[in-house]
Amino acid sequence: MHTQNAPETTSSGTPTLRRAVTTTGLFLFILGDVLGAGVYVLAGKIAGTAGGAVWVPLVVALLLALLTAASYAELATKYPRAGGSSHYATRAFGPFVGFLVGFCMLAAGIVSVGALALGFAGDYLAAFVTLPTVGVVVVFLALLAALNARGISESMGANAVATIIEVGGLVLIVILGIVVIARGDGDLSRLTQLGTAEHSPISAVLAGSVLAFYAYAGFETSANVAEETKDPARSYPRALFGALVVAGLVYAGVGVAASAIVPTDQLASSSAPLLEIVKAAGGIPPVLFSVIALVAVANGALLTGIMSSRLAYGMARDGLLPSALERVLPQRRTPWVAILATTALSLLLALTGTIEVLASTMVLLLLVVFSAVNLAVLVLRRDEVSQRHFRAPVVLPVLGLLSCLLLATRVDAETWRYGLPFLAVGALLAGIAAWRRRTPA
Repeated sequence: MHTQNAPETTSSGTPTLRRAVTTTGLFLFILGDVLGAGVYVLAGKIAGTAGGAVWVPLVVALLLALLTAASYAELATKYPRAGGSSHYATRAFGPFVGFLVGFCMLAAGIVSVGALALGFAGDYLAAFVTLPTVGVVVVFLALLAALNARGISESMGANAVATIIEVGGLVLIVILGIVVIARGDGDLSRLTQLGTAEHSPISAVLAGSVLAFYAYAGFETSANVAEETKDPARSYPRALFGALVVAGLVYAGVGVAASAIVPTDQLASSSAPLLEIVKAAGGIPPVLFSVIALVAVANGALLTGIMSSRLAYGMARDGLLPSALERVLPQRRTPWVAILATTALSLLLALTGTIEVLASTMVLLLLVVFSAVNLAVLVLRRDEVSQRHFRAPVVLPVLGLLSCLLLATRVDAETWRYGLPFLAVGALLAGIAAWRRRTPA
């Protein structure tokens, strides 16, 4: 006889995370993370790199993201554990690579939350009220940590509302594009303009796709809540691929609207490209997009904070980080120590860094993670598990790995100079972790 409400525990007696995430909740989780703050600034940068046809790099980036997503779909359903990428790499390559991948993923998440906290405290908030950046960042991160610690169900509920607002704002941009084109004020010739003074058409698409790939980053965070999903084998692939395709369609529509409505030079020089569309279309108060942008930034930070804390919890459970990070609130069953630790680090980065530096470093760290995950799928094919799971055609992880290496060649030297110390620290800590695990107590 068992008690219905008694929490499940691991073999060591530690309470497991609550399985409360449905397919719809997971779909909205991924969609909300992908349709984050980046889309509100990326359209202009893509136009400056690729030319007027902004939609082309966005579609190419979607195809590249789907390759690596197939690897995540297989591994997350084969090993539904909160450690995500780190857990997969540990199983495939051992503790050294597992720690390095986990460190890169964890660092990318913490860096991203720090950057988003700065973004929240920036110009969009200034449209309503002027407050000290430090104070806003501290309060913002504290509130996110509190919501994260309260429970995955509550966080998913907040994400669902925020995602509807984000998607609604982007759909509005697409509708405005249709209205402007229908009244004859758009320029459809820009939809086929590829290439700049610095890039040939093919080179322009590749360079633009590197920027656009950043817009899809975030889908990988969902692997860290697979353990909290009710039926991972059924829910995860549907939610992952569905969310990416929907995001790609929305991005393509936004790209078409931006290209047709706003002259390329004006779009490329704007730090708020979607606001340029609203101004050109008329009829919608521009301040509305300041509200939508704030919601997008807050939602992105919440979801990335969930990922970071669950990853730290999972790495601790694998023996790669201090065991204190395994501590779970008895009633809420959320990893409260991991939440506090990752939030504190994000705060430190936000108070000492800039949005530009933090964002570019995050991309580099994620490319390392994605490369390892695509390799791990191939290595772990010989590892059989009892439960059913998604299986990707072998060509997809191979192409996913090649796409990551290709994108890495487009990372600029300044980002490498900033990112290499992160990788060096990760390698050093990985060596220590591997040595500790091989040394008898």
